[in-house]
Amino acid sequence: MVPPSAKKVFVLDTNVLLHDPNSILHFQEHDVVIPIVVIEEVDHFKKDQTEVGRNARTVSRLLDRLRASGSLSRGVPLEGGGSLKVDVAAHSLDLGLLSADKHKADNQILACARELLHTLKEHVVLVSKDTNLRIKADAIGVQAEDYTTDRVEMEELYAGHRTWEVEPAQVDLLYDGGLAPEPDLHLLPNQFATLVDRTNPSHTALGRLMPDGLLHPLRRMEVPPWGIKPRNREQQFALDLLLDDSVQVVTLLGKAGTGKTLLAIAAGLQQVVDDEKYHKLLVSRPVMPMGRDLGYLPGDVGEKLRPYMQPIYDNLEFIVAANLEARKRSAMTAGQLEEAGYLSVEPLTYIRGRSIPSQFLVVDEAQNLTPHEVKTILTRAGEGTKVVLTGDPHQIDNPYVDASTNGLSFLADHFKALDISGHVTLVKGERSRLAELASTFL
Repeated sequence: MVPPSAKKVFVLDTNVLLHDPNSILHFQEHDVVIPIVVIEEVDHFKKDQTEVGRNARTVSRLLDRLRASGSLSRGVPLEGGGSLKVDVAAHSLDLGLLSADKHKADNQILACARELLHTLKEHVVLVSKDTNLRIKADAIGVQAEDYTTDRVEMEELYAGHRTWEVEPAQVDLLYDGGLAPEPDLHLLPNQFATLVDRTNPSHTALGRLMPDGLLHPLRRMEVPPWGIKPRNREQQFALDLLLDDSVQVVTLLGKAGTGKTLLAIAAGLQQVVDDEKYHKLLVSRPVMPMGRDLGYLPGDVGEKLRPYMQPIYDNLEFIVAANLEARKRSAMTAGQLEEAGYLSVEPLTYIRGRSIPSQFLVVDEAQNLTPHEVKTILTRAGEGTKVVLTGDPHQIDNPYVDASTNGLSFLADHFKALDISGHVTLVKGERSRLAELASTFL
């Protein structure tokens, strides 16, 4: 058994580099080996006009930059104290059926890792996001691990709120200038707390940790935003963040029917049309079909994208109807809002290179985005822009991410300690009893 502190040799699979092009730099003092077949596989992807293609080009540029430090075949030093080496030797995996296809990239990577284990007599670890490759590595005696540097375990994901039992007088303090939370609560900026009276559990209050370090009660809403009233505690928390322009980034996680997108769009319309805090409400989502794609659709760009954007228009129609009923007067339709310049519904495809100032940006279905794509979106935000990302990490259609590696979970975890960010995990479905039962039992 090799002690955890011993130096290791990590052999990287192609999918690790295409998932995180900077993964080479994340192994601290340990050595990194890239089989030459991995370089060849990366080369196959470099012309793709996708996120994978962009990552392939980034890997090539990084390796070319490291090449200036010496010969990659002999090894070049890395900043963390380790080294990077490109293994150019020809290895054979002589294990019965596995050796039948010696040109298969997976088998060549396995052969490289096993040869290093036998010749170097060091602790060699194959790093791959391919489950089957990890299984095969284990079968031939090579330790294999998933790449987990950017992984956020769902069971440990920050929920954005917690419960605190207090004395009766402390509940009153919340409404009388604010309440200082106990240090062992470890509340983060903009985290919510449900205060429960120890002597009377039905006596509760909702508060949020503000920049002054005190818990303050949630804002009072005399009129709900565009007729959309919060139906549960988590929805109250979400609206408190959505209507606070000092919180520039909001992440809302929850299963289908919890009201994430509906609340975000309603709050955006309120602050764009009524309060005039932002110039425009921009609602977007990745073009990612569920199940089999229908192929090329006829018509112009708007007609082609309408099926993908239809869920957003469904929410808009519901909000417009609720606003009409709540105010008992005529309200603008979704089409009229777009014509007047208050609203824009666009795919995320064309966001790269843009600058988006003074807008309320809602990104729906953000669980289908990679961490790099989420970074791209946030770096587009100009002065005075608020960004809201909503999604359900358990409903992912993107084959390159999962519940623990998607950009939405990644952002919620990495921004949780920043005072410009807020997060809420919504639990209770409010769409219908049927939708709630389907989400729970199916």
